[in-house]
Amino acid sequence: MGLFSATEVSVDKIQEIFAEVLLPDEQVLAAFKTIRDTAFLTNFRFVLVNVQGLTGKKVEIQSVPYKSIVRFSLETAGTFDLDADLKIWVSSASEPLMLKIGRDSNVTSIQQILAQHIFGPKA
Repeated sequence: MGLFSATEVSVDKIQEIFAEVLLPDEQVLAAFKTIRDTAFLTNFRFVLVNVQGLTGKKVEIQSVPYKSIVRFSLETAGTFDLDADLKIWVSSASEPLMLKIGRDSNVTSIQQILAQHIFGPKA
């Protein structure tokens, strides 16, 4: 998702911007934005929005339902590393989806959202 790390942004703003692609009862739980691209987690899926071309009129929206995610990793930022790395492996792909997240983002919350929606509630 671009060369720059994504910063955490308001879920309300993303909910409003992408209202047309969200289901009526779908809620944005966490959202991240680079200069042009956006990634967000909802109660149903993980979404990557890739803005392409010089004008930015061409947009790819990649939607990954949680049931398709087979594993994920979240590497926190270190002393000399400016961002955290989120990797998500999808059952149909050999390479993970990758997102660099700014060090000020709440990585614990991201991990909890993914775990809750991938693994489900405790029995």
